[in-house]
Amino acid sequence: MPWQRYRSVFDRVEVPLVDREWPDRRLVSAPLWVPVDLRDGNQALAEPMDPERKRRFFELLVSMGYTEIEVGYPSASQTDYDFVRDIAEKDIAPDDVTIVVFTPARRDLIERTVESIRGIRNPVVIHLYTATAPVWRDVVLGKSRDELRELILAGAADVLELAGHLPNVRFEFSPEVFNLTEPDYIIEICDAVTALWDATPERPVILNLPATVEVATPNVYADQIEYMHKNLGRRDAVILSVHPHNDRGTGIACAELAVLAGAQRVEGCIFGNGERTGNVDLATLALNLHAQGVDPMIDFSDIDRIRRTVEYCNRIEVHPRHPYVGDLVHTAFSGTHQDAIKKGFAEHRSRAEAEGRPERELDWRVPYLPIDPADLGRNYDAVIRVNSQSGKGGIAYLLEAEYGIELPRRMQIDFARNVQQHTDSTGAEIDAPQLLELFEGSYLHSRHDDIALVELETDQQAGRSRTRIGVRIDGVEHHGGYDDVGPVDAVTRLLAECGIRVEILSLHQTSLSAGAASEALTLIEYRDAAGVHWSAGRHRSVLTASVEAVLRAASVGGGAAGAS
Repeated sequence: MPWQRYRSVFDRVEVPLVDREWPDRRLVSAPLWVPVDLRDGNQALAEPMDPERKRRFFELLVSMGYTEIEVGYPSASQTDYDFVRDIAEKDIAPDDVTIVVFTPARRDLIERTVESIRGIRNPVVIHLYTATAPVWRDVVLGKSRDELRELILAGAADVLELAGHLPNVRFEFSPEVFNLTEPDYIIEICDAVTALWDATPERPVILNLPATVEVATPNVYADQIEYMHKNLGRRDAVILSVHPHNDRGTGIACAELAVLAGAQRVEGCIFGNGERTGNVDLATLALNLHAQGVDPMIDFSDIDRIRRTVEYCNRIEVHPRHPYVGDLVHTAFSGTHQDAIKKGFAEHRSRAEAEGRPERELDWRVPYLPIDPADLGRNYDAVIRVNSQSGKGGIAYLLEAEYGIELPRRMQIDFARNVQQHTDSTGAEIDAPQLLELFEGSYLHSRHDDIALVELETDQQAGRSRTRIGVRIDGVEHHGGYDDVGPVDAVTRLLAECGIRVEILSLHQTSLSAGAASEALTLIEYRDAAGVHWSAGRHRSVLTASVEAVLRAASVGGGAAGAS
């Protein structure tokens, strides 16, 4: 790896030393979010959105609560121009939504941009941009610092001349590649632009400072933003905005630290689409606030609907491990994780019952789940899935959540061995129906047909109880009547009289489903000549289910083997 070919950010641009205040601040409110999916995100697509997809994406953003949306680059394509005209001519933008259009600093393109917004009743922002970093000046634009300054001010003057008289229009300027531009030059240009546009608190100018190509750790970007925040002229007439990219994979952190450093506005894309490794992910940023108890001001309560729409419009699938929205982000396969989650859910339910409050109103503190999946419109079906890495907690959770089967802890350990053998042999994940099938095969289904129940009656006479029981063993029926004992004791005595000894150590009763038609399930822990094992019985009658569990234990190897 030829690492010596590359220079650190500190060798490429002056990073101003500041009296840092941002490390001591906290995120306590949401910034103004500005999705740029319809412009920046759209430019990054192999197949840009057609008009139907653009409109569907726009309607999604509006429904989520975004109040400022960059809708296109009208001088760059007819599709973008036509979409802006649709906003002007059709009732698709609520009155409180600000429409942002993007243009380079060139008069003919500014004219085309201003023409596109003609007739729009909504607030409008014309977003002017020019690259300012040294390499871009030298290699791309062929301009000196002074020449580029004049080009930018000429573009800003054109914007003012063509749209300054429109009462619903404000202006935005982006010095592209801000993070690699000399700080004094950025201050010089930005102050000149805000002066030319006569920025006031009543009609503020947006200064957007992009990390166009991410080149440094997030703390460096925060220092750069704080320097601007503290040194810009007309600061009370400026909305300080950031536009991080994700080349180093730290776009989220850059945005969060930039807000701590004084940024009031964040541009990005839902789920982070964009050139190269993408724009900053607005969904993750907003839900990070949600997870800290801060209102993100955007509605992600049906995140799967949002994902489906974004995937359709972008023709790009969201990764299954993508924060918050991926298919697997709330899923635990690991046994230790599953056990903790299972116990967390149990504690959450018991706390709700103890306080007499709905579970959705309680503080969330389930381990390994930073937010409640229900907040995003998801259920708990995929929270725990079982594979060869799973443990008893996850297995028990699935059986209880899907079928109401509550396994005692020692039985969880016993059944987990069976599941482990199965997943190790197949190498595949096992779902809830397969888990139930394996449970039934391990504990409910007799491996031999040599023992069967033929009679079970209980009655009360003269204050005494009597149980009559009959079983068929190897085709021969055996019957017995026993006073003042229950069916389980009665059947074990009858079996003992027939030479089959089963010692019951513990008995647990549960149900396979809810409602009047549910079947009772009895789980017994027993000891026979081969050791301690588990067995189960299932029937509409609780008493019959208990007897069937004992007979199943007796039938496994004639009482000489267990269900492990």
